[in-house]
Amino acid sequence: MKELSLHLLDVAKNSVTAGAGHVDISLTEDDGGWLTITIRDDGRGMSPEFLARVTDPFTTTRTTRKVGLGLPLYRLAAEQTGGSLDIQSTVGAGTTVTAKFQRRHLDCPPLGDLPGTIALLIQGSPDIEFTYRHATPNGTAELSTAELREVLGEDVSLAEPEIFAWIQDYLTEQEEQAAVSIDPAAMIKGEIT
Repeated sequence: MKELSLHLLDVAKNSVTAGAGHVDISLTEDDGGWLTITIRDDGRGMSPEFLARVTDPFTTTRTTRKVGLGLPLYRLAAEQTGGSLDIQSTVGAGTTVTAKFQRRHLDCPPLGDLPGTIALLIQGSPDIEFTYRHATPNGTAELSTAELREVLGEDVSLAEPEIFAWIQDYLTEQEEQAAVSIDPAAMIKGEIT
């Protein structure tokens, strides 16, 4: 996958498939260029045996194919930047996937369309509670479907096209205000690995 937002979508959809009622998506960027993406759910969780082999491409719960490349590719993307992937899971309690990326590393994929990804997740699973938070040194973008439901009322589905468009526009505005720019001059001078 060429963008981090696609990895985020893949992991969050795994949470939905695992029966999660709540999915918490958190991105934190620091002044040192490190990005930590944490996706936490309250789904079925994984057994210790399955967890031990979950990043093996030949381990999958899908019945339509014998390979699962999402987590192995996510781990590779993180490790190529000097980062890491950690997965914690408890049967019956849920799973937490944490990936760390050095954004200033030449091999770090771009973030991609985070507002579109979050809006798509919500539209595709309108009954699940999602919380999203992207904190940078410049500001924070955040959204909670519980708060949206409180404002809109129970009669309005979060799958409605107008709601999808509003979520995307709302998060785009917040992301622009919180954006962290990577200094190309620092890359040229060799200050960024």
